[in-house]
Amino acid sequence: MGNDEQYMRRALELARRAEAEGEVPIGALVVIDNEISGEGWNRPVAAQDATAHAEIQALRAAGQHLKNYRLPNSILYVTLEPCAMCLGAMFHARVARVVYGATDPKKQVLKSQVKVEGGVLASECGALLTRFFAAKR
Repeated sequence: MGNDEQYMRRALELARRAEAEGEVPIGALVVIDNEISGEGWNRPVAAQDATAHAEIQALRAAGQHLKNYRLPNSILYVTLEPCAMCLGAMFHARVARVVYGATDPKKQVLKSQVKVEGGVLASECGALLTRFFAAKR
């Protein structure tokens, strides 16, 4: 848990990449044995793919890197509380732990057997999203 902030900072960098591409600024990464195995950022608009969420991109990258879609003992870091689709993907990938930044008050779906810890750099993660949506209005 000591590295949570370090990895969430990397997720924030990926979120800023999504923002620079005009996407909702959400970033994610998969860590196994203290090594980043996959990274992703929101890309639904660019990919014209509703499933191109940051978490899905990170899971896909980790699976390709490890040549296995199952990622036991992995930790997924994401700047926003995952949606039900992404949670389902994490379940199928056998993600052991999820750490997210900002809570999505519209969702609150993370109620499963996956160990979940929220609130890591929550203010910074939330501020990035707030700034993004304020600029869109």
